[in-house]
Amino acid sequence: MKKRYFLIILTSFLITSCSSTKLVDEDLQVQFDRAMGYLEKKRYLRAQEEFNNVAIRGLHTDLGDDAQFYLGESYFLNKEYVLAMAEYDRLIRRMGFSDFVQKARWRICQSFVEQSPKYYHEQSSTERALSKLQEFLDDYPNTEFHEEALTTITEMRNKLSTKLFESARLYIKMEEYESAIITYEDLLAKYYDTEWVDDAHFQIVKCHVLSGDIDEAKEYLENHRNQISDDDLLTEAESFINKNN
Repeated sequence: MKKRYFLIILTSFLITSCSSTKLVDEDLQVQFDRAMGYLEKKRYLRAQEEFNNVAIRGLHTDLGDDAQFYLGESYFLNKEYVLAMAEYDRLIRRMGFSDFVQKARWRICQSFVEQSPKYYHEQSSTERALSKLQEFLDDYPNTEFHEEALTTITEMRNKLSTKLFESARLYIKMEEYESAIITYEDLLAKYYDTEWVDDAHFQIVKCHVLSGDIDEAKEYLENHRNQISDDDLLTEAESFINKNN
């Protein structure tokens, strides 16, 4: 009799528990759908609140990683990049199995890029963006974001080379030609594939001439002639040497 009573209580408990779990799941789905609606309407603050609740309550459910990713999206699309990166990183660390991990890592790259300032400011964010982009391509060589990542890397490298180029120009204005040459050489060593390469070679020739080292200018031009793809700049460099010889 006692055994039968126990089985009845256990069965009743299991049925109640399953019903309760089903209700919780349905409630989470409703809240998640509501959050997606807010996101689509660009009501980001409301979306953040709803997604955060679902992410916490649904941590070990099928909606957990969805909510966590879209919580990051609600910050990213609202241009709150630091907060967005924190949420994407939480997804990556806690839910490494998720299908959203690759997209979350791409969003982190984009967040660093968005925080990259104009070339004349301090460029640590740009350097971090480059590092994250390269890590991303190393880990996902066949990603759908491959071409965009390569294009962005080029843009970031051009920005860093621009900063060096403009710094060297400032040295020239101050008639500190040796410092300018060192800066141009640093540019060529680090950013050899950027848009300032030809100009950097030309400016090095010009700096040697302006500092009175005509022979050094001639030697440099002769040694690096094949690295200057702009024929007009090459001709201008030769003319500048001859004019000041």
